[in-house]
Amino acid sequence: MKPQITAKPKKTIKDNELNYEVGSSADEPISKTKLKAEADAQQALGVRLSELPKDKLLKLDLPDAVITAVLDTKKITANGAIRRHRQYLGRLMRDVDNAPILEQLARWDGKHTAENAYFHGLERWRDRMIADNNVLSEFIALYPQVDIQQLRTLVRNAQKELEANKPPKSSRELFKLLREITNPQQPDEQSDF
Repeated sequence: MKPQITAKPKKTIKDNELNYEVGSSADEPISKTKLKAEADAQQALGVRLSELPKDKLLKLDLPDAVITAVLDTKKITANGAIRRHRQYLGRLMRDVDNAPILEQLARWDGKHTAENAYFHGLERWRDRMIADNNVLSEFIALYPQVDIQQLRTLVRNAQKELEANKPPKSSRELFKLLREITNPQQPDEQSDF
């Protein structure tokens, strides 16, 4: 019998066996989960940019390659191509500083939310004026520059339209008048940047 020669197994070093110095976070490897989450966030930002109107997109300080890719997104219709293009957008977004883009998107979202709240408040004023004539005097006390005769006429016509189940033409005109009185600066005309 010959003695068997056994080869020593090669020693492999696994990631969790590596010794790192305490406090040296720059040398620590980033987990695959974290890398994947960052890639998904970049891709989601690219998709969100593709949903913006062209004028808002051009207001952002983006490289030409990113702008072109975002505009091309709307032309792609095949499912596989859409997925690949989103991944491409995510790869392009890695080279862009996302902080100013995210801040601007948050400002635009906040402005949109504020506009919605403003319009809902105007709708409540209008509905209260149509339902109760005493609310009209409250509004006049708050906004004395209003043309009282025009306001009363619109409220009276809106009440008649409501009783007769007619289209709310005067109600819409009343809303427009309330918007003009309460906010002389149009929200769309204010600067976005």
